[in-house]
Amino acid sequence: MPKTTREQNEALVLEAFDTLFNKRDYATAERFWSPDYIQHSAHIAPGREGLFNHIKSIPPTLKYEPGTIVAEGDFVIVHGRFSDFGAPANWIATDIVRVEAGKLAERPRKSSRRAVRRCLELRSRPTRERKQVSTGSHR
Repeated sequence: MPKTTREQNEALVLEAFDTLFNKRDYATAERFWSPDYIQHSAHIAPGREGLFNHIKSIPPTLKYEPGTIVAEGDFVIVHGRFSDFGAPANWIATDIVRVEAGKLAERPRKSSRRAVRRCLELRSRPTRERKQVSTGSHR
């Protein structure tokens, strides 16, 4: 049975995160992140190169372990743990990623809680109801 778009997006994000954070394979990671990637972060420089350079600056012992993953439409939300990067405690993080044309296109602002609520709200509905609800614009 072929995967749904939701399943494809979840698999894409998990493989992309593993490739960048755990394997540190930047050449392969370029295939997962759009060259026009939008990074909304006060502590990471803009774009795909900003994200990659940030990861290069973190000790190579960094480990990422995904936990819960939820996808709806073009949004994927991953709750995971970052460890072994030199901090006194692990980081538990929820990352929101927008997928476009099979690539990670944007990491919306954390203040974009509307996208999270919408994704979770739609995910909790039966499949037939999800198709009837318009997700609207998330930009």
